[in-house]
Amino acid sequence: MNDAVFSQIDFGPLTEFLKDDDVTDISYSNGGQVWLKTLSKGVYQVERPDINNAFMEKLAFQCSNVMGKTFNMAHPFLDSESAELRMNFVHDSIATNGIACLIRKTPAKIRLNKDKLINEKYVIESLHDFLIKCVQGHCNIIVSGETGSGKTELVKYLASHTGENEKLITIEDTLELHLDRIFPHRDIVAMKTNNIASYSDVLVTCMRQNPKWILLSEVRSDEAVLAVRNSISSGHNILSTIHADKAASIPMRMYSLLETSQPVDQFLTTIHRYVQIGIYVKGYFSKRLNRFQREIIEVCEFYVDDDNKPCTNTIYKKSLDGHFTLHNPTPKLLDYMAIQNVMLPEDVFGLGESGEQTGDESTDTSTKDPALKYNDSEKPQPKDASTLNNINGDGTNPQASVHPQGVAQTQSQVSTQPQGVTPTQSQVSAQPQGATSTPSQVSAQPQGATPTPSQVSAQPQGTTPTPSQVSAQPQGATSTQSQVSAQPQGATPTPSQVSAQPQGVVQTNDSGDNSDDEGATLKPSFTNPEEIQNL
Repeated sequence: MNDAVFSQIDFGPLTEFLKDDDVTDISYSNGGQVWLKTLSKGVYQVERPDINNAFMEKLAFQCSNVMGKTFNMAHPFLDSESAELRMNFVHDSIATNGIACLIRKTPAKIRLNKDKLINEKYVIESLHDFLIKCVQGHCNIIVSGETGSGKTELVKYLASHTGENEKLITIEDTLELHLDRIFPHRDIVAMKTNNIASYSDVLVTCMRQNPKWILLSEVRSDEAVLAVRNSISSGHNILSTIHADKAASIPMRMYSLLETSQPVDQFLTTIHRYVQIGIYVKGYFSKRLNRFQREIIEVCEFYVDDDNKPCTNTIYKKSLDGHFTLHNPTPKLLDYMAIQNVMLPEDVFGLGESGEQTGDESTDTSTKDPALKYNDSEKPQPKDASTLNNINGDGTNPQASVHPQGVAQTQSQVSTQPQGVTPTQSQVSAQPQGATSTPSQVSAQPQGATPTPSQVSAQPQGTTPTPSQVSAQPQGATSTQSQVSAQPQGATPTPSQVSAQPQGVVQTNDSGDNSDDEGATLKPSFTNPEEIQNL
């Protein structure tokens, strides 16, 4: 639904919950019961007498009107969604104890980061860094868990670590990922299935778009399972979610969704061959932490052995009392990642000869191997759309505004340009008209001094002088013959060469001709007598 139309709806007393970033779900039922689901407290009830059946019916009719749908006994179900909200209404002719409604917030932001995950004991550091390396190594990953366990949030976080130059296509039946809005500068296509375009139809088009990654919001039907299988078997990488009670049961759960009579061994072998990683996420109220907790409980590696048998390696498993067991991945996974140019040692987690580690919250689980270490500073950061418009829309560089017209650049700004490197167009335009060069620019060549023979001979005849060499020539100095000869007769200088020539510098050619004929080398034109006097 259009966001502009959606903004016309009056949410009344629900507005405070919609503005609270901690609230993820709002449930109304049973003639006035309001329940909230939050990131910090889990599920709890709030007393709000002003939120009643009459108000919820009014809200439902507003949604149906702006959507052009009908909500009555003949059409007792209503679904509506915007960029960041998803609402479902059930008419009181079906919900016999009064109208029912669920509002789920799907904000276009990534709530997770490494520090938050580590501090809230969502995952241990070494496993976190390993999963990021799996994404960089283009492993196919499926996240399992119960409703509300945070599967989609984890997929969004993992997807944010894909390469900047890798094309992503998201396929959803309800919009939740919003990666195209989080990363507006990236090559991302967001597709939505409906009654006209099914998973199969969208997938065919998706293949023709040549993506590197395909993100399915959830595998919940036979059609979605076939879409996953066809995607991974054709060489594309996938990130998706599924409802399963543990990571090891993901392949069998996918098989149970199939409506065909395909042999189970054949299907499981296919999934184990192409899906490398399975993750199980759980959300529950922790007595140990005395708060609502979301955490990774299990991580499994799927592979096919030399006898073509599907196998599972449990890399990480944690119990609810805080104890965990950690194993290294198999050489098959390391070889797969090595082909993707992600090199990890055989003893990934530093477990020693035993290849196993058991521990609890007091155990040191920090990443020790530099090859596995990952910092959030390496992750591509979302860019503001307004900044992108300034760069790509009108061709201007917003950073150039920090140098007002006529203001000299600082020495630290000038020193960032290495000697002999040709500046880009954006760097040239960043130098304001009339700006004064800093001493570091001029000090390389004393004012009025004639270059030494060694300086002249260092410039090969016919070689274009670099902008740093040209900028070192003081105002009013005459260019040497070797500098001028680098400009072929009749050639038009580039913008960086022209802007690098100080005001008042006379260029001479080999013939000594300074005529204004087309194709001649540039010479300054003076219209102001003060300019001639200054020379």
